[in-house]
Amino acid sequence: METVDARGLVCPGPVLETKKFIEKKNPDSLNVIVDNDAARQNVERFLASQGFNSQSSQQGNDFAVTGVKEGGDSCGICSVPEKSGGATTMVVITSDRLGRGDDMLGRKLTSNFIKTLREMGDELWRLVFLNSGVKLATDGSDVLEDLKEYERNGLHILVCGTCLTHFNLLDKKRVGETTNMLDIVTAMQMAGKVIVL
Repeated sequence: METVDARGLVCPGPVLETKKFIEKKNPDSLNVIVDNDAARQNVERFLASQGFNSQSSQQGNDFAVTGVKEGGDSCGICSVPEKSGGATTMVVITSDRLGRGDDMLGRKLTSNFIKTLREMGDELWRLVFLNSGVKLATDGSDVLEDLKEYERNGLHILVCGTCLTHFNLLDKKRVGETTNMLDIVTAMQMAGKVIVL
């Protein structure tokens, strides 16, 4: 089994190296070595989207992700839901507060915005959290229960793994899928409309 050494690469480097290896070699199995948990999760999800079953194990400070080809494409990030009728809006939230000036007001506005997103109905296709916006998907967030309800109702929520790691929040994430920039860019390409806050 061939190995992709993706240690030391910043997001989305591990996924891009894995993608490049698969496109070049078309392996039935592979082993990917990464040096952080966010990269492990991203590589596992990418392998699943390419028809691989994957398992991972920790080896010291590193993670080994082993993928074995099974077939099919289960990329939830890449699919457009039929119920949307083709209208797909992706909302990207880049901060835990809306606007500049008063931080308390900014947090209230963000909370109100997220609670009001349900008014978009089936058109809301993806909700993405970047930078300090990832704090909204973690323990202690005022909107955590709202986000969990959105997810239970089928909304695909993506939370930046690099951002979670930067804020030391990876183990405090309680909703959404840890993701990488390749997933986010792919979703942007598929979205009919992208709203960035």
